[in-house]
Amino acid sequence: MQPNSIFSAMNSPLHFHILSPSGKIEPQYIDGATRRLEDWGFTVSEGVYARTSFGRFAGTCEQRLEDLKAALQDNSIDYILCARGGYGLQQIIDRIAPFTLHRPLPAIIGFSDITCLHNLMALRGVPSLHGLMCKHLAEPEGGETCLRYWRQAVTKQPVEYSIPAHPLNRTGMAEGILVGGNLSVLYGLQGTPYALAEILRRNNEKGVKTLLFIEDIAERHYHIDRMMQNLRLSGVLAGISGLVVGQFSDCEDDPSMQETVYDTILSAVKGYDYPVLFDFPAGHVPYNVPFWLGTRTQISVSAHQSDPAPQSVSVPQDRLASLFRQF
Repeated sequence: MQPNSIFSAMNSPLHFHILSPSGKIEPQYIDGATRRLEDWGFTVSEGVYARTSFGRFAGTCEQRLEDLKAALQDNSIDYILCARGGYGLQQIIDRIAPFTLHRPLPAIIGFSDITCLHNLMALRGVPSLHGLMCKHLAEPEGGETCLRYWRQAVTKQPVEYSIPAHPLNRTGMAEGILVGGNLSVLYGLQGTPYALAEILRRNNEKGVKTLLFIEDIAERHYHIDRMMQNLRLSGVLAGISGLVVGQFSDCEDDPSMQETVYDTILSAVKGYDYPVLFDFPAGHVPYNVPFWLGTRTQISVSAHQSDPAPQSVSVPQDRLASLFRQF
């Protein structure tokens, strides 16, 4: 098995433990996700406070911390399935960190605010899954295809996607350990021990290249620029070998910025020559495909063009496919 690879033999049945480390969730989504996982033959348990409500949070800091500590130290758990994102992990991430120093650790599943945990696991060298949480397992707005991809990912089948080429793509091939997640959360972790810069530093010490994935929701155009400039000024964008840009949902283009949101992201990396893959189908969208963070990933980025695509590639005929592959 290659370093930082998660595609290895597994014990069965898998044990999923549902907890709510950030925002509160409507209990019926936990029930629906549990039914689906059990229908697939998996074992499911949940944290004591998974259904708790404390304002906007799923319990107090102490309650959410207690659930995470217990799950991280339970060797019977294969996956910690975060019920939802929202906000709350930055309140307790430093108190969680000491309980992630042992092995083995369960793999984290989630996105959005769960980016905090993804960064922590990246620092520990433990892969984690950027993917659907309880609501969209219970009510799959992305259809059966996303569910199939999710099930394949958690059963450690190789992840590979053909992505229609985007006009802003910067072509080329790149390989490295994939890190990242929600841009706002990554920005909020800058200057802390859980920052992207610290992950890159450790990867560099190992002689390992790093790919970055970003997505976001409902952010003002100028604030996306501010966050991208922060990553540029802090050296993060100079230190990666490739960039994967996911969905920026409800992030409206601001005419006064004189460019689109995607143009703003591309402008922030104009001083570097690595590949940039736009419009990757992951983020706060119904069709949200899963992929592993903290594992070896390869991207082959194609340009948008009018020539027909090969018949073997299932994309619109006026666009070549970019490839995203994990192994």
